[in-house]
Amino acid sequence: MEIDKAIRECDDQRLQTKYNNATYVIQRALALYSIEEVAFSFNGGKDSTVLLHLLRAGYFLHKRGQGNANGDVKGFSIRTIYFESPCAFPEINSFTYDIAATYDLQIDTIRLDFKSGLEALLKENPVRAIFLGVRIGDPTAVGQEQFSPSSPGWPPFMRVNPILDWSYRDVWAFLLTCKVKYCSLYDQGYTSIGSIYDTVPNSLLSISNSSDKFKPAYLLADGRLERAGRVKKLSSTSGQLHADSNGLTDLDLHKNSMLTASIIVVGDEILFGTVEDQLGPYLCKKLHSVGWSVLQLSVVHNNIDSVAEEVEQRKSTSDAVFIYGGVGPLHSDVTIAGIAKAFGVRLAPDEEFEEYLRHIIGDQCTGDRNEMAQLPEGITELLHHDKLSMPLIKCQNIIILNATNVSELENQWACLIELTKSCDMLTLLEPYVSKQVTTNLSDVEIAQPLSKLSLEFPDLYIGCYREARYGSVIVSFKGKDQARLESAIKALHNKFQPGAFSEIK
Repeated sequence: MEIDKAIRECDDQRLQTKYNNATYVIQRALALYSIEEVAFSFNGGKDSTVLLHLLRAGYFLHKRGQGNANGDVKGFSIRTIYFESPCAFPEINSFTYDIAATYDLQIDTIRLDFKSGLEALLKENPVRAIFLGVRIGDPTAVGQEQFSPSSPGWPPFMRVNPILDWSYRDVWAFLLTCKVKYCSLYDQGYTSIGSIYDTVPNSLLSISNSSDKFKPAYLLADGRLERAGRVKKLSSTSGQLHADSNGLTDLDLHKNSMLTASIIVVGDEILFGTVEDQLGPYLCKKLHSVGWSVLQLSVVHNNIDSVAEEVEQRKSTSDAVFIYGGVGPLHSDVTIAGIAKAFGVRLAPDEEFEEYLRHIIGDQCTGDRNEMAQLPEGITELLHHDKLSMPLIKCQNIIILNATNVSELENQWACLIELTKSCDMLTLLEPYVSKQVTTNLSDVEIAQPLSKLSLEFPDLYIGCYREARYGSVIVSFKGKDQARLESAIKALHNKFQPGAFSEIK
C-alpha cells in the first residue's frame, strides 16, 4: 500500500521507527478485537489524519499477516466516529466529509458531547476498543498508555493510542513524507485546532511585516509551542482573544518569537575525520546571540547532488541557511553549483564578481573561463563591506560564507551584523540567555520531574548532559527571558529536597 511503501522508502529512520511501533500497536489491537469491536475517533485534525493513514496501513499489514497476499483494504471497514459541533471550523467539517468520501469511511456522525455520544454509540454497537489520536502533551494524555481502559465514570472501552509517543515533528514528517491531504487551516498558520472560539493562527508563524499572513504549520520550529494558537477571552467586555501559552502573555510571545537557521558544512575532510569543524559551533553561538534558533547543523560530501539535496530541504524549512566549505576553483569546490541545482537555475558569469576576482587574483583570473565567477543566475546578491576583501554571496535565503577559520568567520559575522543594521539583512531578535545547574541525582530520579518541568515551561529549552559518563548531571536552561529561567530553576528546586541542585556560575 502507498503509505507503507512511502515510509519504507524514506531515509528518516526516526519516522520509520515511530511508524513500525504505531502499526504494531494497531495490529495488536486488531488481533485482540474483531473489526466489528473497534472504532476510530476522527476530528479532522492533523493527529487524527495521521492515525487514519496508520490505521489503513496497519489494517493492510494485519490482513497480509493473516494470509491475504494482496493485503487488500478495499473492505476497510473500521467504524469511524465524528463528533460534529456547531463550533467547529467549516474547513474541518468539509475536510472530514471529503476524507470520508475519498477512503469510503463508515462514519457515525454524533452531535452530542463526547461522553454522551460514546454512551449512545456503545449502547447500540458492540464496540470494545477505540483508536484515538492522543499524543503526550495533550491535556487528555495524562496517565495514558498505548492501551488504557476508559476512566471511571465513563462507558467501558479500551483506549488505543498508537501515536502516544509521537512529537509534533513526527506528525508533520509523516504527513509530508506520505504526501497525504490534511486540513487547509494548517497551511494558514494554525498549529493546534480547537473551536472557532478558542483558536487563532500561531503568532510564532507570523510573516514579518504582515498581521494576517502566516507560514504553514509544519514550519513551526519548536513543537512544544504548537498550542500557542489556543486562545481565551480575558474579559467579556473587550471581546478580544489572546494567546494562552502556559502563562505567556502576547508580549512574551513576541519577545520569544523565533527565526530559524540551518547550517550546512561542505567537506569530505570533516567526514573522513581529517579535520575538525570549528566554524559550526561558533556560528551556532553567534546565531543564538541574535535570538535565532538553529534547527540543524549538517555535513555533506563535496558532491553537487549532495549539496543540492541538502539545500533544497533546508531552504524551505528555515528562515535562513548558512553554508560554508567547497567554495573556490578546485574540482571539489561544488557548493555554488549545488545551490544553483537546488533552485533549478543555471550558473552564469557575474561581471561584478569577476572584477573582484581580477583585483584579488590578477592575471591568473581568465575571464569567462574562471569558474569562480559563475554564480546562480537571477537569485544572487553580493553583500559588500569595507572590511571584506571579497563580498559574501546571498542566494535568496542562502548565505554563503567563505571563511576557513574562526578568526575569518568572526570578521564575516561582524560585517554581516553591520549590514543587517543598515539594510535589514537579518532580523535581530532578543538574544538567548542561559543558566545551568548540576546534581548528583541519577537520571532515573530526575527524568519524570524534568519532563513535567518542560511541559510547564514550553518557551524554554531544558536539556541535560554529562561531561563524564559517571560525573554529575548538568541541566541547562536556555530562553529569552531571564525571569522565566529563574522561575523554571526555582520550580525545579521545589520538586526535590533542598540542596539537590546547585547553580553553575
